[in-house]
Amino acid sequence: MDMLWSGWGDPAKAAPLPETVTGLLRDWLGVKPRTAEAVALTDIAVPEPGLEPAALQALSAAVGGEEHVHTDAESRIRHTRGKSTPDLLRMREGEVDDIPAAVVLPAGHDDVLAALRACAERGLAVVPFGGGTSVVGGLAPARRGPFIALDLRRMDQLLALDPVSRTATLQPGLRAPQAEALLAEQGFTLGHFPQSFEWATIGGFAAARSSGQASAGYGRFDEMVLGLTVATTEGTLDTGRAPRSAAGPDLRQLVLGSEGAFGVITSVTVRIRPVPATRVYEGWRFDSFEAGAAALRRLAQDGPRPTVLRLSDETETLIGLAQPDAIGAAVDGQQSPGCTAIAGYEGTDEDTSYCRERASAVLRDCGGTPLGEEPGQRWAHGRYSAPYLRDSLLDAGAFVETLETATFWSRVPDLYASVRDALSTTLTEAGTPPLIMCHISHVYENGASLYFTVVSAQGDEPVVQWEKAKHAANEAILAAGGTISHHHGVGTDHRDWYVREAGPLGIEALQAVKRRLDPQGLLNPGVLLPLD
Repeated sequence: MDMLWSGWGDPAKAAPLPETVTGLLRDWLGVKPRTAEAVALTDIAVPEPGLEPAALQALSAAVGGEEHVHTDAESRIRHTRGKSTPDLLRMREGEVDDIPAAVVLPAGHDDVLAALRACAERGLAVVPFGGGTSVVGGLAPARRGPFIALDLRRMDQLLALDPVSRTATLQPGLRAPQAEALLAEQGFTLGHFPQSFEWATIGGFAAARSSGQASAGYGRFDEMVLGLTVATTEGTLDTGRAPRSAAGPDLRQLVLGSEGAFGVITSVTVRIRPVPATRVYEGWRFDSFEAGAAALRRLAQDGPRPTVLRLSDETETLIGLAQPDAIGAAVDGQQSPGCTAIAGYEGTDEDTSYCRERASAVLRDCGGTPLGEEPGQRWAHGRYSAPYLRDSLLDAGAFVETLETATFWSRVPDLYASVRDALSTTLTEAGTPPLIMCHISHVYENGASLYFTVVSAQGDEPVVQWEKAKHAANEAILAAGGTISHHHGVGTDHRDWYVREAGPLGIEALQAVKRRLDPQGLLNPGVLLPLD
């Protein structure tokens, strides 16, 4: 099944907002119903591919036949940009000025190499395409002229599983649910469950340094990766032959987070763990975000650390985003809900019980009040629902978008306040005062990630409206000592701030790597790094 071309995920899961929520949007934010319907896919004017017959023949030969090279309008539209709110708004207006000339579907590593050679011979740019879930402009190259989308969906196999070493080698086009199902057949799990889980791919997780909602227990995806195979226009790069090594700098780190700018990931070797016998999720209430954050920090630093550990601020708790399938319920139920924390425990019955008992004692000692399993189970049930909620909000005339960052614990309060102030000031001055929500999404011994959700009325130019607000938020993030991205990646949206974060010498070093692996600058040009 393909994703909804102008929204998120399965079209059958999109549902209109209840009247209670549309009433809140109207009363609180001045949201007005949309006056125009979104453009239908079949009504979009699509330019001709602009590829010479010889190029199409070469690409067909590279990937096993012309049936694996698509130049029809629908295929190209479905591979245009990603799933950020500006991406979706532009799609709904029928704007496809950065549409690929063709969609090419290789079946394996050799196909990818051959396709890259064919593109290099003709100066065609290449955008690797996994699940299409980028929210930072990672699928919209800055280079103008024809380019191809290299869709890896045919590369969807579990290549090897070593139960003794507990490793698995997966192809990059394997979607996360399929990967989990294949591993579960042999008693294992990857344990990587980001909000994009239903649609994102293994290759995308590696390319963007993804972080799942159970990262407190399983770790980030880049911590799971033991080896990578990468196809480049200059040949093959193989990295990782042992769990750890002192043999020079770790080349895996050049690929992880590179977003297709250096090469195309064609296989990923990851560590795996046994499927947990028990999964328990529960809710806790804290009087304030500050108190809840202190509790999370104590668990992250001194243990025991739950598998899932997150905290919604007062606004997010009040609105109900801590439990996406109960959006709006908290507003009617209580006016001072405090902050909701979710703690989850996975593992053997014995380990889960032991960790839960000790962690609960710490949470109580930090002022937490147990809310039982019901809030935790509701969170688990709705953990992938937020992108569908965004579609419904857009349909209702609201603007909603997210951004995230991370910093050290001592800087969390200033970063939290600075980003909120930047967003509020910019959007209010634009005439669309926002509702700003935040949660701590991932915790570490030394710091945490902050994930912001912003809702406002759609102005006359909502994309421009958001660009100004996002610019202000990015400036605030760097000024407060945060990183420009914790798990969404860099893409084109964050590139200019990443350049400042990495510094001139760091960027020059990465550009030197790109010149060696991609001398013509054909791989995702303008994504991650500025055009050289």
